Amino acid sequence: MTAWLSWSCGKDAAYALGLRSDVTGLFTTVAAGRVPVHGVPRELVEAQAGSLGLPLHVVELPWPCPNEEYERRTAAALAAARAAGADTVVYGDLFLADIRAYRERTLAGTGLTPEFPLWGRPTGALARDMIAAGLRAVVVSVDPARMPAELAGKAFDEEFLAALPEGVDPCGENGEFHTFVSDGPGFRSPVPVEVGDVGERDGMAVAELGLSRSA
Repeated sequence: MTAWLSWSCGKDAAYALGLRSDVTGLFTTVAAGRVPVHGVPRELVEAQAGSLGLPLHVVELPWPCPNEEYERRTAAALAAARAAGADTVVYGDLFLADIRAYRERTLAGTGLTPEFPLWGRPTGALARDMIAAGLRAVVVSVDPARMPAELAGKAFDEEFLAALPEGVDPCGENGEFHTFVSDGPGFRSPVPVEVGDVGERDGMAVAELGLSRSA
């Protein structure tokens, strides 16, 4: 049996993937052509999956999306994972107990077991382990109420970590920031991403990302 991984396009999912050798598929959600919360265009997520050599199951969501509809559509993705032979779903969650409990409730009775390979790891050390492992990511959005808006669009690196205000989680697990991974363990080649202007979306400072056509 094998595992599918819940793919957010960010560093936590990518690092969790690098710790596994049994992942045969990724699944993600897309609304209005973008990954919710991260705001990354679908074509970039498809480019990640292509570089990783893994099939991507895209859950199309309406926008706005009522929770009942979200659960109905994600349940279909989980059924597809089970039908494809998976017995495990891997998540990149770090320490938010309510999120973990929700995942566990969602998978109850599906024949799929949730696994959390990063759970409980100290996030300061984890962030630096990600960088040391060769993971390369762009900070696609930040919460300007908790950290400087000008950090949107920057690389997720030691310089970025040093610039974080006191109280901001180094992995952004409380929603302080989100990332898009362009390279790292398992990638056959870097995803050619271009970082554009920073704007505002849903209260977040968001760097517009695109697929480089010159690469």
